[in-house]
Amino acid sequence: MRDIELKMIERAKALLESGEVARVVGWKKGEFYFDPMPAVFETVEELNDFVYNSFCGANLSKYLIKVSKNPGKTAIFLKPCDSFSLNQLFKEHRVIRENIYVIAIECQGKLSVEKMKKLGVSAITEVNENGEEIVVSSLYGETKFSRDEVLLGKCETCKSKVHQVKDEEIILREMQAGKKDRFEDVEKLEAMSEEERFTFWREQLSKCIRCNACRNVCPACSCMKCVFDNPASGIAAKANDDKFEEQLFHIIRAFHVAGRCTDCGECSRVCPQGIPLHLLNRKFIKDIDGLYGEYQAGETAEGKTPLTSYNEEDGEPSDVFKGEEK
Repeated sequence: MRDIELKMIERAKALLESGEVARVVGWKKGEFYFDPMPAVFETVEELNDFVYNSFCGANLSKYLIKVSKNPGKTAIFLKPCDSFSLNQLFKEHRVIRENIYVIAIECQGKLSVEKMKKLGVSAITEVNENGEEIVVSSLYGETKFSRDEVLLGKCETCKSKVHQVKDEEIILREMQAGKKDRFEDVEKLEAMSEEERFTFWREQLSKCIRCNACRNVCPACSCMKCVFDNPASGIAAKANDDKFEEQLFHIIRAFHVAGRCTDCGECSRVCPQGIPLHLLNRKFIKDIDGLYGEYQAGETAEGKTPLTSYNEEDGEPSDVFKGEEK
């Protein structure tokens, strides 16, 4: 990982020094090795804090909504999954393509510190990846895992290792897509009875503390002012007034991004309560595929989505839900 990190720093330095870009969006060192954070670098000196390691799972595309409005061109390092989100933002005119310089970077799948903690490893100081073997160094010694044991949930079902948009690339090794079918868990929920599904989501969504991390990180949630922040709306409460309010928030949000969600998995990654929010969005994606034909949001920067277009071949809900318990 260190070799690609050095090449990224070298390229960022060259772009800033030449004046080709005014800033670079990437990741910087956090308080600990396992918590790098999205950052904007405007000088070569600031690149001393630049990092690209096994925990750089954050999707950087949303940061361009605000950053790209500043004078000058912005360079951004994008993993393959992130590029779908940026393309969707181009399509929705939230980011202007001409203002962005995209550097496609290699990603072999990012790792989950939460999974490592559950497996008994804490105080992580370094991680070395050797193919399918992950060697984790901590203050308490060294532990080895298989990649599948500690891979981020969203990386288990990685939909593509092909960048959808790029101006140049830094890729040193061939990348492998996820091994798990991304609709597998959705199908398990579909196989449940209505009562079982309701119980599942009631249990999961009741954990919600309304921190808004899912909304704030979501590239598809690009409104400058959210209805949930409007005190006059009657739905801006931070605390849940009744047992249904937290469910209402997430259901409304899922409908809001339907047809536009690229399935980047950021909502679940940042949830401090571990709620599998991506399953709501993924259910919508699966149903849209069944009703209107397979569609991947962010695959192109032009054209309409299935929910903003119409043709006579469009399916009816009964075509998808035939046979399901009502």
